[in-house]
Amino acid sequence: MNVEGRVVIVTGAARGIGQEYVRALAAAGARPVAADVNDCEETVEIAKAAGAKALGVKCNVTDTSSTDAMVQAASKAFGRVDALINNAALYGGLRGGRFETITEADWDAAMAVNVKGIWNCCKSAAPAMRAAGGGSIVNIASLAATFGTPFVLHYTTSKAAVIGMTRGLARELGRDNIRVNAVAPSAVITEGTREFFASKLDKALDVVKAGQAIQRNLQPSDLSGTILWLVSDTSAFVTGQTISVDGGTVMN
Repeated sequence: MNVEGRVVIVTGAARGIGQEYVRALAAAGARPVAADVNDCEETVEIAKAAGAKALGVKCNVTDTSSTDAMVQAASKAFGRVDALINNAALYGGLRGGRFETITEADWDAAMAVNVKGIWNCCKSAAPAMRAAGGGSIVNIASLAATFGTPFVLHYTTSKAAVIGMTRGLARELGRDNIRVNAVAPSAVITEGTREFFASKLDKALDVVKAGQAIQRNLQPSDLSGTILWLVSDTSAFVTGQTISVDGGTVMN
C-alpha cells in the first residue's frame, strides 16, 4: 500500500479520526494537508514528528471559496493533489431524539456540513486531481446509514446521502481516473463520540459492541489500513464502494 510522496487532503483533521488519518498517512510517507475549521497545528506537528512534510489549512467546508482556497494551498505547497479524505462532519454537536423533535436548524446544519461540505470539497479538488492524472476520494460515511440508526435521523440521513453521492461521483469521475469510495465506521471512540453520547457513552458503546461479530469498540487506528489502501494503487480498480469498518455489524 505505497502512498510515498502522495499529497492527501484530510478534512476534519484537527482531532479524532481525521488526526489519526494524518498520522497514518505521514508515517507511510505521504504528504498530508490537515484541514479543519479549527486549528490543525497539533495535527501538523504529529505528522512532522513522523517525518512527513505537512501543511495545516483553515477550512470551512460549507463555503466553496474556503474549499477552493484549501486545494489551492495544497497545490501551492506540494505542486499537486492526489487524494482527498472527506472526514469533516457535524456529529458531536448534534442533539438526538425522536425524528419529530429534531429542530429545523439542527437538520439544516447536519446537511450543510455532512453533505454539502463533501460536495464542495469534491468540486474544489477534482480539477487538481485531473491535472495530476487521477486520484482517490474517500468519503467518510457511517454505520448510521448502513444500519439505519434511529433517533439521529438528521445524521443518519446525511450519511446515507454521502453513500449516494459516492456512487454517483464514482460514475462521473471514472473517466478522469479518479476513484471515489466511502468508508462506514461504527461508533469510533473519539472526542466527538464522547460529546454526542455524553453521560450515556458507556451504555451506548456497550450496545454497539453487542451487535458486532468482533466484541470490542472501534479505535481510530482501526480505520487507518482501509484509508491507506484506498489512497494507494493497491485499490486501483475499486470505485463506488462503501466499505464497512464496523466489527461485523452490517455484513454486505
